[in-house]
Amino acid sequence: MNAVRLWMGTVLFAVTLGATFANHGQAGEAAKSGEYEPKVWQAGKDVVWVPTPDELVERMLRMAETTANDYVMDLGSGDGRTVIAAVKKFGATATGIEYNPEMVTLSQRSAQREGVSAKATFMKADLFETDLSKATVITMYLLPTINARLKPKILGLKPGTRVVSHAFDMEDWGPDEKTTVGGVHAFLWIVPARVAGQWRISLGLGGGGGNEAELSLTQRYQMLEGDIRFPRMTAGLREPRLSGERISFTFMDPAGKLHHATGRVNADRMQGTMRAASGGAEVKWAARR
Repeated sequence: MNAVRLWMGTVLFAVTLGATFANHGQAGEAAKSGEYEPKVWQAGKDVVWVPTPDELVERMLRMAETTANDYVMDLGSGDGRTVIAAVKKFGATATGIEYNPEMVTLSQRSAQREGVSAKATFMKADLFETDLSKATVITMYLLPTINARLKPKILGLKPGTRVVSHAFDMEDWGPDEKTTVGGVHAFLWIVPARVAGQWRISLGLGGGGGNEAELSLTQRYQMLEGDIRFPRMTAGLREPRLSGERISFTFMDPAGKLHHATGRVNADRMQGTMRAASGGAEVKWAARR
């Protein structure tokens, strides 16, 4: 019931933003030319159509730190505004996935008018059956139930893929960031690497600190817990963090020194650098599962 009320409230809020759609000039131009003109709240395959306000579109793409090196996929792309903004304002390559063929045609015309059709494409496709593996950024304005169905597919994408949602979250997968623009929420997730399990880690501490240890990690999405086991003692990890393929943690070695480690995960390997909290030279570390 709460999700339904939230959805209804968001829809009603968006419906009042008539200026948002008018700012694109699409409705007026469509009416004059006889082109297909979408109606706010019209039914689609999985959701009704309500356009995301332009200000929120831009903020979502900024939350994802979108650049010209990114491939953006907008799930349920509607009138194409998010795809067009990703190309025009951020230089990205972008594709819209939309089930309504008339919306696809409308979006293609809009992209051509905006001069971005070389990098902005639109596909008539079912978002549940579409290959998302090329995406580095995914944007969406769907419903909580749709987000929940997509969650396993999204979690299987390359670590570091950024996912931004207008209004709705992904159940128990907490966001990495939540922003509010004009009273409407936007959520960001960064697909985490899979690090749970046992790792053999080489630390290069020297000075009685112990060079070889076993790193044990448990994981719930991007949230980590764990410890590092030396031959005669086990130390809990302090502030372990995971952001995509980037990992960091702090631990105390057997000699009583604190060390802060940062690194990157690559499948069954991790490597990075660390430095003692008291100062000193930066040293390398590496681990294998």
